[in-house]
Parts: sequence; C-alpha cells; structure tokens
Amino acid sequence: MPAKRYDIAVVGGGPAGLSAALWLARYLHKVVVVDSGDPRNWETRGINGYLGHQGIRSPDLRAIGRSECAEYGVEFVGGIVDEAINETGELFAVCLRDGSTIEAPRILLAIGLKDVWPNIPGLDQCYGETVHVCPDCDGYETRDKKTVVVGTGRKAVGMALALTTWTRQIVICTNGEPPDMEQEVLDQLKALNIPVLDGPIRCVVSKDREISGVELEDGMSLDCERLYFAIGQYPSDDLGAQLGCERDQLGRLVIDEHNHTSVKNVYAAGDIAHAPQLAIVAASSGAVAAMAIHASLIPETRKLPD
Repeated sequence: MPAKRYDIAVVGGGPAGLSAALWLARYLHKVVVVDSGDPRNWETRGINGYLGHQGIRSPDLRAIGRSECAEYGVEFVGGIVDEAINETGELFAVCLRDGSTIEAPRILLAIGLKDVWPNIPGLDQCYGETVHVCPDCDGYETRDKKTVVVGTGRKAVGMALALTTWTRQIVICTNGEPPDMEQEVLDQLKALNIPVLDGPIRCVVSKDREISGVELEDGMSLDCERLYFAIGQYPSDDLGAQLGCERDQLGRLVIDEHNHTSVKNVYAAGDIAHAPQLAIVAASSGAVAAMAIHASLIPETRKLPD
C-alpha cells in the first residue's frame, strides 16, 4: 500500500501523545496519532492529581482528548507499529502490522511503559481498584489502610517508605524471592515497624475488586486493604531501539530539555522518557515536545536570526 504522508507521526495515544497532537494541530501541522488501544492504566479506578479532571477514568480522559484533537484535524490510526525506519534523517517510515505505512519528517514516541506483574492468582481482579503500582498516584486513597507491598530490594523499600506518608500499617512481601536488602535498610524498616516476609504468596483474596487479604504458601494470612507491587517495567515496544535512540539502564529514552532524543528529528514524551510517572506530567511533556517539533519545522526565513 502507498505510504500516507504527514508532518508529524505520534506513536502512542495516551496523555503525552494526545497533548502533543493537540498542540501540533493548533500549529497547523498535519498530524497522525497511531494508537494500539492497549494503555497501561486502562483499568485504574481514576486518574488522580490531573487538574480539572481529578478522578477521571483513563478511557474518559482519552475520549475527551481524542475529540479535542479531532476538532483541529488530527487523524487517528488504530494499530500496532512493528517497525520504525529512519529513511533519510529527514523522513521516517512507521510500518504497521496491517501492512500500511506512514511517513513523516518528524516522529514523536509516546509509547509508554508496561509493568512486570508478579505471578499471584487473583491480583488482576483488583488491579486499578485496590491494587496499584504508584504511591504518588494512589497513596491518598491508601491512608490508614492495611497495605502490602510486593517486591524486593531498594524498589520495594522505596515504595514502602513512600507509603508511610499515608499509612503506617505496611508489610513487605518478597513472594519467595530473597529480600536483597542491606542490614541498614532492614534496621530502618524495623524501626518503622514494617516487617519483611519472604514466603511465596498463594493468592490474593478479594470480593467485587476490593482486596481483603493475602494468603501465603505457609498458611499465613494477612489482612490487606491495599496492595502495591514494585517489580519492574519495560518499554511498550522497541521503536526507540530500532531508531538508534540512546536509552538509560531501564530502557527509557534519553531526552534533552526539549524532549529531543539522541537521534535527529526523533522526540519522546511521557513515561518512556525519564520523568515522574504521572498523567499530568506526561501531558506536559507532550506539550513541550510539540513546541520543540514545531520550532524545528519552521523555515529559516521565518526565524529571528541568532
């Protein structure tokens, strides 16, 4: 099929991608958003801390964003991108699984991250309601709740310490893995009355998506009203690697203050770049990227000389 041509191809239809698309369309650019329709936070009870939309559900925020973008002429393509090709340095090809191709002189990667889930039966039934991955996003709703943190090492400890802002009823479960914690950290947890249990978890007990307990393989049962897991994350796809963008040790794309990656004319916004993983921060980074992309497309004849 012949390639469709746009000024900018935005890969990812979350807050970062939609915010960027809206701004770019208002700059009168021809913009396409390619979205797989598999967002990371689709099942969350609500997005917290988003000014003007406190508690809004992810599907509703996306629907509003898409509607606003469409008013300015943004086009949407549903599908999975299998390949991103740097054709000339000034032209990129985005190849979709259905065989179609999109070409654009600028590309914005707003592909986000995926969470590595622990293998615990019943966990998925509560995710987004009483099981979470982000204390900053959902900590307020955890105040004074009996809370279990699943994970190991500094990541689990950091999550538990962060949650002490809202509750002091915290237990860390390593789910059968070694705790991987220095004695100094263990002493700190002990002083805060945060026990560390290393037994495997048999299952999560819940009703109507409300978690009520965690059962361990050794027969121990923990009362639990909230659960957070701190396991790991990975990029939603490998487009940044395909394009040769510099990445950090966690696989996130390295960007400058204008959200430009190490590859000319390739930009990144949202969770795929290093930043607090909040929806409102992702939307802001999309706007920053959009302004930089627009500036890069202005001819020299219309720019103020240095």
